[in-house]
Amino acid sequence: MSSIDQQFIEYIVKSLVGKPEAVKVERTIDEKGVLLELTVDPEDLGRVIGKRGSTAQSLRALLRALGTKNDARYNLKIVDVDRPESERNQPREMAAAPAPMTASTSDDDDDKAVKNSTDEPVEKESDLTAKTRKELADLDDLDI
Repeated sequence: MSSIDQQFIEYIVKSLVGKPEAVKVERTIDEKGVLLELTVDPEDLGRVIGKRGSTAQSLRALLRALGTKNDARYNLKIVDVDRPESERNQPREMAAAPAPMTASTSDDDDDKAVKNSTDEPVEKESDLTAKTRKELADLDDLDI
């Protein structure tokens, strides 16, 4: 039998997703409080998380309110079943780090590329900065 907190999250999430039959909420209790692990169909993961995590934050806020009523501390973990178990606790950016790019194969060319890459961007950046400052100054002179 599922508890009221499981039913609560399950009801909300099932109304958000395209495949409600794939929604599962597992409940565990430890020293930190109650952990609810939410699993949804991979296609619905974006809907549950929302833009910039807004939907997930809202779900957690509702759980905090429920926790206030029940004198419990709730944590919601949204499980990404597409990611391997070893990568699930890492942020997305770290789990899929891009491979470094190389421009050439010879050591001499690599040394030149390093010298050019450290010299040129500083000059270009200062030129860009100066140009941007000039454009901003010109905009300041306009009476709008």
